[in-house]
Amino acid sequence: MLTYVVRRLLYSIPVLFLSTFLSFIFVSYAGNPLAQIRQNPRIPASTIHNLIVQNHLDKPVVLRYFYWLKEAIFHKFGDSLLVAQPIWPDITRTLGHTAQVVLLAELVAIVIGVAVGIYSAIRQYSAFDYTFTTISFLGYAMPTFWLALLLQILFVDIYLKWHVRIFYTSGLNSGSSGSTWSLDRLQHIALPVATLSIISFALYSRYMRASMLDVINSDYVRTARAKGVPEWRVIMRHVFRNALIPIVTIAALNLGAVLGGAIVTETVFTLDGIGYYFVSRLGTLDLYAVMAYLTVTAVIIIAFNLLADILYGYLDPRIRYD
Repeated sequence: MLTYVVRRLLYSIPVLFLSTFLSFIFVSYAGNPLAQIRQNPRIPASTIHNLIVQNHLDKPVVLRYFYWLKEAIFHKFGDSLLVAQPIWPDITRTLGHTAQVVLLAELVAIVIGVAVGIYSAIRQYSAFDYTFTTISFLGYAMPTFWLALLLQILFVDIYLKWHVRIFYTSGLNSGSSGSTWSLDRLQHIALPVATLSIISFALYSRYMRASMLDVINSDYVRTARAKGVPEWRVIMRHVFRNALIPIVTIAALNLGAVLGGAIVTETVFTLDGIGYYFVSRLGTLDLYAVMAYLTVTAVIIIAFNLLADILYGYLDPRIRYD
């Protein structure tokens, strides 16, 4: 297993290099980051020239990538393009907020989705199965921004009509602490978590139901039942564990989609997360801040895909990484 992990990590280096190189090229041609500064008559030409020289904007884009790569490796992504402000503190702060939302949303979606998928497979074609099949299709078809706006409007109306604040609909209080921090933070992130978990729940419940139905009719399951093994033990020990394997794959691949959905969700709720940070920096064409976001998310996706492959060996003893 250790050899396999090391080999996968070594394979990840050229993948990460290629992805950051292509991202840098595409972002560099998105526009001129100094266009707005040039339009300001109060900024002298010498200041603009210094910005060009300091950020190597007069160099070819391929050469500029390697200048950026040096800053990213040895100076934690360096400073922002237009403002002499370190990027790494902003990345760590906003990533912490996004991690709370994304991990909590994934946890809620996986637990509820797996439970609903198991019961729907056991009670196939029942009223419960038909009900949650309909709910899952509706949730899966909902655009992220639309669901986020619906929840925001709903709780704004509740506050305006009855003056009862159940959840906050925008912003994030980063200065609170203790038990107040816990309650305040939960009130702020509840709606973003609900938005992401509803969409992911639809995905997990459908895949879990299909995977359970595929495994539940296997020969070894029928053999276990013929030997008189209790039904709950057949489901939990023989069916559930093998049915989880596709869910591991979906969960790892869905992480990228959840991070993408977090961009929209954080923008709607003005949550101080890494997605909102990315949108704000992209609006000013802050190339180095945008590249920091793209690099961090690429590393996260690669890491979770590696974790999924490792979990395969635990869930299915037939899988070996020799």
